[in-house]
Amino acid sequence: MNDWVFRLVESADYVGIFLLMLLETVFPPIPSEVIMPVAGVIAHNGDLSLAGVIAAGTGGAMAGNVIWYLVARIVGLERFRPLIERHGRWLTIDWPEVERAQRLFGRFGGVIVMVGRMIPTIRSVVSLPAGLVHMRLAGFLIWSTIGTAIWSAGLAIAGWLLGNQMGDVEKVLGPVSTLIIVLIVGLYIYRQLTWNKRRRAAEEAERADQAD
Repeated sequence: MNDWVFRLVESADYVGIFLLMLLETVFPPIPSEVIMPVAGVIAHNGDLSLAGVIAAGTGGAMAGNVIWYLVARIVGLERFRPLIERHGRWLTIDWPEVERAQRLFGRFGGVIVMVGRMIPTIRSVVSLPAGLVHMRLAGFLIWSTIGTAIWSAGLAIAGWLLGNQMGDVEKVLGPVSTLIIVLIVGLYIYRQLTWNKRRRAAEEAERADQAD
């Protein structure tokens, strides 16, 4: 995979980086953990500038981020609600939790988006809740760009510093990405196993509120 990405970036320059990062965000065939370090290696060899690599990677990823944000914003929470009520069990989320998430995004949406952009796996999907809860576009763009630029710059600089030693980058990022995926799967299983208990607790809290 590295060789294919290397050849594409070498032949298409910044446009290739932009398109690869756009595809990685919209439909991730190749992770950014490969694209940006490879681009950094090419910058190290003097064929591209490091600043240009970071700008192209950030721009491509942001184009994909905006696509997902707009799709989710058009759908909106109310159209999303029937899906939650019908399939909440396998999604491991119910409507009260969605409403809590909406309030959380209202208070800390910028920080959530920025940090999410720097977490493997999460970084590609954090646009969806931001769009669903109608996070302000200006704030979304600012915080997403900051997080995406930090992520893209970190990977590109790692490739630039290590030169042709791409294996050293993968030795670090590979296990980290795998650990995050394992944690996400573990959380999903836990929420499935505790679904009935959480539902009963939510219903009891709702009855208590109505009684008051």
